[in-house]
This record gives sequence, structure tokens and C-alpha cells, in this order.
Amino acid sequence: MDLKKKAAVLVTGATGQSGAMVIRELILQQVPVRALVRDREKARIWDGIPEVEIITGNMLQPDSLQPTLAGIERALLISSANDRMVDTQCSFIDACKAAGVPHVIKFSGEESQIGYNPQHFRFTREHNEIEGYLERSGLQWTHLRPSQFMQVYLREAAAIRTTGELRLPLEDIRMSPVDVRDIAKIAAALLAGGGYQSQRLRITGPEALSLAEIAAIIARIANYPVRYAAISIEERSQALLAAGLPPFFVEAVAAQTAERCKHPQARIDLNTHRLFNVTPTTFEQFVLHHAMDFGAPGDHYSNIK
Repeated sequence: MDLKKKAAVLVTGATGQSGAMVIRELILQQVPVRALVRDREKARIWDGIPEVEIITGNMLQPDSLQPTLAGIERALLISSANDRMVDTQCSFIDACKAAGVPHVIKFSGEESQIGYNPQHFRFTREHNEIEGYLERSGLQWTHLRPSQFMQVYLREAAAIRTTGELRLPLEDIRMSPVDVRDIAKIAAALLAGGGYQSQRLRITGPEALSLAEIAAIIARIANYPVRYAAISIEERSQALLAAGLPPFFVEAVAAQTAERCKHPQARIDLNTHRLFNVTPTTFEQFVLHHAMDFGAPGDHYSNIK
């Protein structure tokens, strides 16, 4: 990489869905970025791209990260929602403080359900714990707090194509999911431009949709019948366990679902989109973009933007 364009921003979790989309946006803006990964093989997609500097490291080993953090002005903190998320992210915050990184942007989360108690979902509770740790660290901080991702419905796409049903245990509630691409554009702009210290930036999608409405949008674009089939939390948990997800994760999702169902109305908050001049993606636009995943006929592909 050209030393005159040496990266001053760092993205962790660079091979995950969110981190990879942020890096893509930085590349589009021609902003040099340092990408922290644990598995170099998974980062081959960035090989040969001059804006991306790949660094292999482990956030649970903060002493090993000092060369990675040298010269970094802003770091985007993302890691997997696993049973060591708190230790991982707090260790990284310690490493940033030791290396003199001025500003850490935490990729966090906030449910869009009005009245939702974050203490009832393990990972929201842990995100809040990490946010507090970062705020007490003495570093400049910004929290990105997106609601549910539209991309979670891609996990259901194969079953929808096979059965014509969207099977989830969410009763008749409404949610305001956001496209991860919107979040990535916001995160990239924040990394590139800085500012917004000591702010919690809530991010939702532009619509509060029921699952029946989501199924109807998929059906309209895919051009085959799709209906929402409400199932029990227990049925969903058994399916997730059968798919190989760990019990601690399945239990957390069950608790999240139960709390969501207690609060059926969702807020819409597009202030952060407006701050960064990002046009909110509708769910219809999201499905069009992923038309092949949902099995849409070929004549829809020309509408994908």
C-alpha cells in the first residue's frame, strides 16, 4: 500500500457480513482501511485491492494488537455474537486505549419494539455492558444501534422457496428491519469523516411491517404464493438446534422472541440516515436486490438497483 495513503481507520470482524459490507463501502469511497481478521484465508476476497490492508490478529490477545493499531484514528468494533463477546470487545477496547487510538465506534444494537426491555435478551444486554465499558475507558466513542437486519430473512429463503411459507414465531407483531447495506454506508461515512463522539445513533428501516406484509412483498416480487405461518417459540428452537446452532444462542433467541411478542408495535427512526445522507432501503428494494435468493423469475432481475 502507498505509504501516503496508509490506513487511519480499522474495521474488526472484517470477514463477517457487517464488517465486509463496511469495507466494501470504504473501497467505493477510496478510503484506505486496515482490516483485522482471525482467518487470513477468509480474507482472500480483499487480495489485490489497494485500499485494503489485511492484518491477522485476535482481539482476545490485546498485547498482540499494538502493531495493528499503530496510526489508527478511528476503529469500528464488530465481533461475533458468541459466548465470549463481552471479553472479546472489552479486550479490544483495552488494546485501543493502550495504543492511543482516539475514537472507537461500536457496532451495537437496539430493538425497534416500543417498550422492549433489553435486559431480557442476552446479546442486547451484553452490548449495553460493552457500551458502558467503552464510555468509561476515557476514549472517544460512538455507538451504532441498528434494529433487526433485513438480511435475517435470507436465512429463510430456501425454506420459503420449498414450502411457500415464512415460518417464524412472531405472532402479529410489527418490526422495522434495516438493510445492513444502509448501516455499512453510515459506518463508512463515520469512519471516513469522524465526529459524532458521545452519541448513540439509532438506526431502523423506513417501514414497520408485519410478518404477513413481509411475506406478501416476497410473494409479489418472487411471483409465487408465500404466506406467513406463525409457529411456536419451542418449534423454532428445535429447528435451530437441529440446524446445529449452540444451545446458548438458541436460548437467547427464544428470550428475544418472547420479549418482542410482548411489544407488538415498532418505532421508525431515520434521523441517522438523514445525518449521513443515506436513503433508507425499503423491504421491497431489499427483496429485489436479493431476487435470486428468493427465487424470483428472471424478468424481475432488471429492476435490481
